[in-house]
Amino acid sequence: MTRSYACGVLELRADCARCAALCCVGPALTRSADFAIDKPAGEPCPNLRDDFRCGIHASLRTRGFPGCTVYDCFGAGQQVVQVTFGGATWRSSPELREDMLAAFAVLRPLHELLWHLDAARRIAAAASLRPALDEQIATVSQLASSAAGELSGVDVGALRADADALLREASRLARAGTPARDLRGADLIGKKLRGADLTGADLRSAYLIGADLRGATLDRADLIGADLRAADVRGTDLSATLFLTQPQVNAAVGDAATRLPDGLERPPHWTN
Repeated sequence: MTRSYACGVLELRADCARCAALCCVGPALTRSADFAIDKPAGEPCPNLRDDFRCGIHASLRTRGFPGCTVYDCFGAGQQVVQVTFGGATWRSSPELREDMLAAFAVLRPLHELLWHLDAARRIAAAASLRPALDEQIATVSQLASSAAGELSGVDVGALRADADALLREASRLARAGTPARDLRGADLIGKKLRGADLTGADLRSAYLIGADLRGATLDRADLIGADLRAADVRGTDLSATLFLTQPQVNAAVGDAATRLPDGLERPPHWTN
């Protein structure tokens, strides 16, 4: 997906065919329910083929790698390869590997931040914030387009802090008039919330791992940073939630009756 801003165009959806499997090299893997092996940061996954494709892509979940199926770089991978490094790869130019991975580590959170800022900009109730959001988007977009040597100086934490005030205010405006439900950071792991009315709930950074959310009402619920791993959203309408991302959708358990916001795709591992 390509999302347009006043300052130009950046891709905020991963295009693996234009990347060089940076997500299979940069992050460390820890043997767990998400990954079947330990892998140090900066080393290629043993399942990675020479053509930058995963050798077990069709069976990642059954082979113990569900964490790989929920990952999304928000387009940072192809930005690093195609733009920052002009089409070079860490295999064709091994001396660039460290620099490419360092750039990816900065660009991935910047692209995720842009996704959220753009989502806030599209909230009708937050129209008064659009000038400030446009300014923030322009700032982050410009930094995301920096040369490789300049990316190391980007203060991602400071940018997140600046943007967070706008995102919180956009959320507040969107949820105005709904029951006040402050569930920020709440431990809702495995909770039975089937059919629950969570209209306008603030679920920022809430732990919803394995929660039963079938048929729950989540209209205008703020889900930024919420952990939806194995959350059961079969038959649930998520179309009017706030700040839901593709990785969160990929981590949940849904079906053909689950409704998603515009711009998000139904994961292939969901049931029909």
